[in-house]
Amino acid sequence: MEFQQDVEAALATLHNGGLILYPTDTIWGIGCDATNPVAVEKIYQLKQRANEKAMIVLVADARDLLRYVASVDLAIFDYLESVQKPTTVIYDGAIGLADNLLAEDGSVGIRVVEEPFLKHLIKRFRKPIVSTSANVSGEPSPANFNEVGQEIKSGVDYIVEYRQADLTPATPSAVVKWSQEGVIVLRP
Repeated sequence: MEFQQDVEAALATLHNGGLILYPTDTIWGIGCDATNPVAVEKIYQLKQRANEKAMIVLVADARDLLRYVASVDLAIFDYLESVQKPTTVIYDGAIGLADNLLAEDGSVGIRVVEEPFLKHLIKRFRKPIVSTSANVSGEPSPANFNEVGQEIKSGVDYIVEYRQADLTPATPSAVVKWSQEGVIVLRP
């Protein structure tokens, strides 16, 4: 399938409240519209994951943070330019996202993506998408598409074809908490 057709099919699925299985700039992920609580609930059910465990959100551009975080410390933009690997940042005061996606304290993890397919998809969708590892809760995260279990593959509404043949082992993003006191590294 051509890149553009793959994007169109993924977009149609997201617009209809469905789940997609897709490559990220880290590991393969399960995603949906991050503003749709019904779609978010479908991911929790597929992963057999407790609803108290927040999932992260992907955006296409750092400016998107201004739409989904109540009070953005502008220093975050310089920080994001300086990091060497994909980094998910936990922000306080999430806004405009599905409530069941957030941590109990109202915070949310957001990562600005660089992966070309994903960046294009999110820009076209004009909303953030959920990203969580493509595995049942408690099982190892898949390092590539071939490691994604059949239960996950059959539980989503669309599987992106782009990069399925890429067997380069992938690792999860770094995770940091952004606060007034500075950056707290939660996962290097």
